Amino acid sequence: MKLAAARKSLLHLPALPKTGRISGLRHFSGEIDDTQKPLPPPPTSFAVPEIVSLLKTTDHNDWISNSQLVEFIYSPPSPTSLLKITRQLGSTEKALQFFEFFKTHSSSSSSNPSSLSFTFQAILEQAMHEEKSDVPGKLFQLFSFAKDRKIPLSINAATLLMRCFGRAKMLEESISVYNELDSDSRNTNVVNLLLDCLFRGVNIDDGFKVLDEMLKRDSDFPPNNSTVDIVLDAMWKRNWVGRRMSVEEICGLLVRFFEHGVFLDDVWFTKLITKFCRSRKCDKAWDLLHDMMKLGGQVKASSFNALLSGLGREHDFQKMNLLMNEMKEKEVNPDVVTFGIFINHLCKCCRVDEALQVFEKMGRSETDGVLVKPDVVLYNTLIDGLCKVGKQEEGLKLMEKMRLENGHVPNTITYNCLIDGFCKAGEIERSLELFDQMKKDRVVPNVITMNTLLHGMCKFGRVSSAMRFFAEMQEKGLKGNVITYTVLITTFCSVNNIDRAMSLFNEMSENRCLPDAKVYYSLIMGLCQARRTDDASCIASKAKEAGIGLDIICYNALIGALCRKNKIDEAHKMLKDMEEAGIKPDCYTYNTLISYFSEKGQFTTASRIMKRMIDDGFLPNVVTYGALIHAYCLAGNLDEAMKIFQNLSSAINVPPNTVIYNILIDTLCKSDKVEAAISLLGEMKDKGVRPNTKTYNALFKGLQERNWVEKAFEIMDQMTENACNPDYITMEVLTPWLSDIGETEKLRSFVEGYEVSTSTA
Repeated sequence: MKLAAARKSLLHLPALPKTGRISGLRHFSGEIDDTQKPLPPPPTSFAVPEIVSLLKTTDHNDWISNSQLVEFIYSPPSPTSLLKITRQLGSTEKALQFFEFFKTHSSSSSSNPSSLSFTFQAILEQAMHEEKSDVPGKLFQLFSFAKDRKIPLSINAATLLMRCFGRAKMLEESISVYNELDSDSRNTNVVNLLLDCLFRGVNIDDGFKVLDEMLKRDSDFPPNNSTVDIVLDAMWKRNWVGRRMSVEEICGLLVRFFEHGVFLDDVWFTKLITKFCRSRKCDKAWDLLHDMMKLGGQVKASSFNALLSGLGREHDFQKMNLLMNEMKEKEVNPDVVTFGIFINHLCKCCRVDEALQVFEKMGRSETDGVLVKPDVVLYNTLIDGLCKVGKQEEGLKLMEKMRLENGHVPNTITYNCLIDGFCKAGEIERSLELFDQMKKDRVVPNVITMNTLLHGMCKFGRVSSAMRFFAEMQEKGLKGNVITYTVLITTFCSVNNIDRAMSLFNEMSENRCLPDAKVYYSLIMGLCQARRTDDASCIASKAKEAGIGLDIICYNALIGALCRKNKIDEAHKMLKDMEEAGIKPDCYTYNTLISYFSEKGQFTTASRIMKRMIDDGFLPNVVTYGALIHAYCLAGNLDEAMKIFQNLSSAINVPPNTVIYNILIDTLCKSDKVEAAISLLGEMKDKGVRPNTKTYNALFKGLQERNWVEKAFEIMDQMTENACNPDYITMEVLTPWLSDIGETEKLRSFVEGYEVSTSTA
């Protein structure tokens, strides 16, 4: 039969008298379906074992000559007897021979078609158990045999065939079996099998048409639990190629099942609620849960817990409270997981005080008939929450309460939470005390414990202690992971101890611990800062070989380092690599290149790069113009530098900063234009740009050259008013100058109350 014709027939489901809902898809049992009419008992004069023995020991050509067998088939035998006899003949060949013998010589074979149906059913059973390979193919041959001889299928035979063909995704054959089944024999279970076959065969549209017929209010084949299992299983396994159901469509479909009194079991319902919540459809999960309860379905704690988790992720504590109250109203007892979810999400939102209130409520729940005893996980959640908001002392007390009042032994997670809390608070000694207590309690530390302590020590400058601790842990067999090495390498890079960082990087590779992006980035940045450009480029190449792409910050650091080393060709190559990796230059990249070419006096190239910068959507900023002004000043072109400066606030609308003012003031003073430099100092005050020590030092040098003592005193007073500390350069300029002119008292009062900085300007 062609598939199109088969579809046309199957989608018209003939009406049946309603016989009540069947709770579940019946697996093939070999017994006669209980929806069939009662059959008369077999004649007592013929024992089934006796007939089976005769059939097995007598050649099938001689059966007609055996009076006992002839008498048996003329008795006539009941369909039940025929079913039992055929099952016991031992082979499909023997069963078929008996079938032909009975059909040819028994008058009841035509008067009672069910006799042939049940005999054929037994043949199918025999073939299914006997065949070692291509069971569907053999069964289809037998089905064609029955179809050619117009043998009606029993419901069990049809079920067996449809299930076998469905598993083999033989869709047309399954539909053909369904169409051959007498309409009066069809029931919900048979239609379920058809539905399963359609979904397995990826015939989604026809499957939904069948399902739609089942879900009608006056359906002759109302759905049962197996129906919803088939639908959800197909949906979950993504069998619906070409059809993607929205959450709204799924909810609407399930409500139609609920209206038929078919509800989801706890496993399916919890899975769906979880899936909806993870898809950020908590509102739909909420509606579905309430629809199921409203229509009479029972919802268990696990489904409530799934919805509570979703609401917690959205920080919707109002609905979480409502749901907890509904659990109480519906007499659904919350379990430790329920309270754990609530407390966990409160802690994540730093609402630890509320979490503690919920925790205390657990202990008083006995008055409501519910007693939920907190477990170690719940205690750990609260302890972690307390430590994250800086209440590690309260967390420590809670650990003791857990131990003394509830008999729970703190585990590794408990100690890790507390150690992390004290480390973040800078109380490294307390963290180490907890680590010692952990060992006394025979709680085994893990790599997280080690990493937490290492990070705390490194963060608060105890790098040597961290390295000793790491060595001790390694001796005890606790090997570091990528996080361990990342903490240590990043720390050594930050203190410019690149050799130690490289040593740890090599050790990491030797221990077969694959570096992550952060390790590579830290090393590249550290090496660039230390001006070890070749090593930085080497690490960048290793990162690419490991499949880790560099980010814009690393590329900028490398390009800047190469420019500082005058390796402009390599800088261009790095820029090209960056663009090929799909990373566009940013403002920092352009400023680095503009600064380099400006300092080299290649202003045409710098201007060309600035034009490209603007074309790419980046407006030149104060750093860009500062680089140009500095370069023109270095080149002795003060007029061009002042021209750019004048345009900053007027035409370009980029307010100059202290750095730009310092460059210009220093250059003006060196060019003996001290008055213009002093004027710029006044402009800084008017525009709210704060001068620093470097500003004043440049002016003092210019005033010294002019021996302009009165103005120097004014500048010293301004410096004092602005609480700007003099440094050693200030003293190098002022001390000999003022001493020579007998103004040491003025110098003494100037530096009085200040701690002269020894740092370079």
